[in-house]
Amino acid sequence: MATTAYLSGRRRYQRPQAMLWSDNAGTLSNGVYVPAGYEVGTLAPDATASEIDQFLIISDHNRQPIEFKPARIEKRERTINGRMRSYHIADKMTITTSWDNLPSRAYPYVADFGITTGLSPYKGQSPSEEFTVDGGAGGAELLDWYENHKGSFWIFLSYDKYKNFENGETQFNNLNKYSQIMEVYISDFSYSVQKRGGTNMDLWNVSVTLEEV
Repeated sequence: MATTAYLSGRRRYQRPQAMLWSDNAGTLSNGVYVPAGYEVGTLAPDATASEIDQFLIISDHNRQPIEFKPARIEKRERTINGRMRSYHIADKMTITTSWDNLPSRAYPYVADFGITTGLSPYKGQSPSEEFTVDGGAGGAELLDWYENHKGSFWIFLSYDKYKNFENGETQFNNLNKYSQIMEVYISDFSYSVQKRGGTNMDLWNVSVTLEEV
């Protein structure tokens, strides 16, 4: 099962990958949001069907900016004296991003992430057998998630939104954690095969738009 140690092992740099897609909202463990179950590509022979393929860590490989577009859902009308009045219902977010020349797969085989360490045996090989720079999902893995998720799922986001953490100095010491979680649908997904590789992978361009439930 995923743990804080597992997530730490899966990141290449000081901070986790900017996005994680999950079938569940996870749990809060020692101040860190951790998805339940096993990551796609983990070999866990004792796991139940409801525990496997529960989340996907999204690569930052050639990722373009993550664009956030909030939508304020409200009803506005003017009162008898001409003043505008607003009945606020909710604020919802649309998130858009894309990847250029993203490898079609993260590894040449099933990643076989270590159940406790989050490390793949193909990481650090020479020549490299880790095609994305951080071992995050390749294009075909993103496409597979899209094809298998007609409904909603959860996205974990890692960016500097320190106000989501408790007050005080510790607010500013959480860049190594996911700072926001929301339930989303994929409202748009497109990809193109830019270059076909030899025997290991292709290079794709991928674009995705996520809409908050």
